[in-house]
Amino acid sequence: MAQREIEEELFVDQYTLGLVGPDQEWAGTVADGGTIETYTPPGCWGPMITPEFRGGHEVTRPIRVEGASVGDAVALHIHDVEVTSMATSTGSMAEREDAFGDDPFVDHRCPECGTEWPETIVSGTGEEAIKCAECGANASSFGFEYGYTVAFDDDGTVGITLDEDAAHDLAENADDVMDIPENSRQHPILLYEPGEMPGTLGRLRPFIGNVGTTPPVTMPDSHNAGDFGQFLIGADHDYGIESEADLEDRTDGHMDIPQVRTGATLICPVKVDGAGIYVGDLHANQGDGELSLHTTDVSGTVRMDVEVIDGLELDGPVLLPPEEDLPFISKPYSDAEREAGHDLADQHGVDLEDDMGPIQVIGSGATVNDATQNAFDRATKLLEMSEGEVRSRCTFTGGVQIGRLPGVVQLDMLAPMAVLEERGIDHLVREQYDL
Repeated sequence: MAQREIEEELFVDQYTLGLVGPDQEWAGTVADGGTIETYTPPGCWGPMITPEFRGGHEVTRPIRVEGASVGDAVALHIHDVEVTSMATSTGSMAEREDAFGDDPFVDHRCPECGTEWPETIVSGTGEEAIKCAECGANASSFGFEYGYTVAFDDDGTVGITLDEDAAHDLAENADDVMDIPENSRQHPILLYEPGEMPGTLGRLRPFIGNVGTTPPVTMPDSHNAGDFGQFLIGADHDYGIESEADLEDRTDGHMDIPQVRTGATLICPVKVDGAGIYVGDLHANQGDGELSLHTTDVSGTVRMDVEVIDGLELDGPVLLPPEEDLPFISKPYSDAEREAGHDLADQHGVDLEDDMGPIQVIGSGATVNDATQNAFDRATKLLEMSEGEVRSRCTFTGGVQIGRLPGVVQLDMLAPMAVLEERGIDHLVREQYDL
């Protein structure tokens, strides 16, 4: 990773082949306080059906942030997420067992000639379209168990699922319809032309599924999380690890949390000098939990400002979502609520702790319960509280939300601003929620 000239605004449209880690080439260096704009291809399905990929996404090359060192954090102020695809295909997946070794997202091989991570060509449309360049066999590791195609309206507010004929029409022009960037190396999933569930209307609200900082070891981009990372334990391929402890190097960039969208601030740990911000896996929409394991993958652009937070030793991300996305009991207090609180405190002779701000600590693990415990561990360290106090504050002023099954969660709470000030992030919370 060679260093480059520091830029106040940096545009990135170069991508990795499904990997994140310290051996990836820098896309450039952005100033502390500068702006990053990225143009990214779809995540998940496109890379999943393109066997030369080493991971399940196609994210940007890492971006160095001026002055960011190991042990710091970087705040990403997300100003805009714009979808540039006109349609996509998605659904629940079926694995083709002869086309991979231990992990269908990672160690691909041609089921006929055995070539590892084979180059492929497209011949026609449908699930047989991805052919090994060496022998001509269908080399993709995935098909649909149940699949559908979604077309978006011009304003990007709603999408509708299509029948087989309409899905086929889009498949004939898949690259253009999905706006696959010039530097992308994935095959567009529209080629598969699934047509189930036609005529269903859905609301759209785009967000970033995979965004964060570079881990200190190389791993598949889709596996930079405590749940998907489980597939690496004991795996007999280049990116296998020995134990759960090795997953502590992750930075949890792969969150699939719908609230990581326009107006959010994401605070990320720095585990390599320069931080190595990367972006990918934009989604047009998703229900909490991503219950099909996949959603509406799209191309698009992201614009965000970066800010280095010195010495904030995070194990994983902290999210400050738009206020409208906060749970009811985690929203900042209104003036009327504060007044009622003061009256109640006077009545009972206690001092009111009303200078509080919302935070969401991200946790990940093999299961939702493991992810929640991970979030508790991270919150106790961040806030220097006992687990009992964290659990109590989350129960009384917050809760837990599921980003992705099997194991990514957001632990909500209203945290004392005095504690956040000690940790150097009170200004982020005050700015986010106008406190």
